Amino acid sequence: MKLSDDVVDGRAARWEQHNAERRNTLVDDAVRAIRKLGPGVGMDEIAAQAKTSKTVLYRHFGDKAGLYRAVVASVHDYILRKLPLDDAERLGPRELVAELADAYLAVVERDRNLYLFVSSRPTGDTPTEDPVLSITTRIGNEVAEAFRAWLRGEGLDEEPANIWAHGAVGFIWAVADRWIVTNLRRPRAEVVAYIDQFFAPAFEAQHRS
Repeated sequence: MKLSDDVVDGRAARWEQHNAERRNTLVDDAVRAIRKLGPGVGMDEIAAQAKTSKTVLYRHFGDKAGLYRAVVASVHDYILRKLPLDDAERLGPRELVAELADAYLAVVERDRNLYLFVSSRPTGDTPTEDPVLSITTRIGNEVAEAFRAWLRGEGLDEEPANIWAHGAVGFIWAVADRWIVTNLRRPRAEVVAYIDQFFAPAFEAQHRS
């Protein structure tokens, strides 16, 4: 008996949903393996954490680069949820940069292995997008909107907003990267205070000019 198109479509939709849910579970397993075993974790170790085989991982992600991209997307969403972007337009630029720095460094402090994994693209034939550029661009664009709103509210030229925002986000990323290299030697609060000292005069000068 021939199945109706509705039945076929329904089965296809359920299968697609099942695959999406399975992929999400495997990404969660990969994240746990990275946190536990470090940024150099291999596919065998990830498969063991997921209680499955490398064949299953390759079936869902194609290769290690495919799994890497899926983990990056998950981590980017996690980082964005931890940042004060929902409140960005209610904060002044100095407060926003300080809170952004604190939240970003807190992610690094709490999840160093995961941060290092995401920051290091796998080598191989499959090209992967630069994860640092993609996440800092997304954050920078949102911060730029907040800066524009602040400048507009102050009756100032909005033109610097984009440069300020992407400059601040890039600066915070560079500081975080260096902080890892120094094994988080200085307390996070002290690093955030130094970032604030660097940017505060520029924002305060806008009121004095």
